[in-house]
Amino acid sequence: MNTHTQVADTAVRCAVVVEAPIEHAFRVFTEDFDRVKPREHNMLEVEIAETVFEPRVGGRVYDRGVDGSECQWARVLAFEPPNRVVISWDISPQWQLVSDLEHTSEVEVRFIAESAQRTRVELEHRGWEALGGRAVRTRESYVEGWPTVLDRYVAAAA
Repeated sequence: MNTHTQVADTAVRCAVVVEAPIEHAFRVFTEDFDRVKPREHNMLEVEIAETVFEPRVGGRVYDRGVDGSECQWARVLAFEPPNRVVISWDISPQWQLVSDLEHTSEVEVRFIAESAQRTRVELEHRGWEALGGRAVRTRESYVEGWPTVLDRYVAAAA
């Protein structure tokens, strides 16, 4: 597994290559997101039963707890199969939901076919400045967090 991560300006960028056609790579990220998002990244008061990614503009990304409770932590802003998806990141630097949705960051994931059976996946988490000074410092923790997500994604796509 060869994850490349960089921090430039205020964005965090990561990239991986999966041995899969672009359509499969996109479907795994969106339709199997439950297998990609780590369960320990949890804002519910109970264990996560599943993470749901609604595959359409305006869709929600949320965790459903074992008791049926839900925590929506992102919104689908762009959905362009099999090339691109953008979600809001409605989580504050204090790991709480952001109430003012004008002050969220966003995550763009691009899928680029390198061959018929190989896809480069580029993730960019940007817009930290919208959350204020502490958020720009907090983004450093995502330099380690996003590669963990992408490692799980690569395993799911295999």
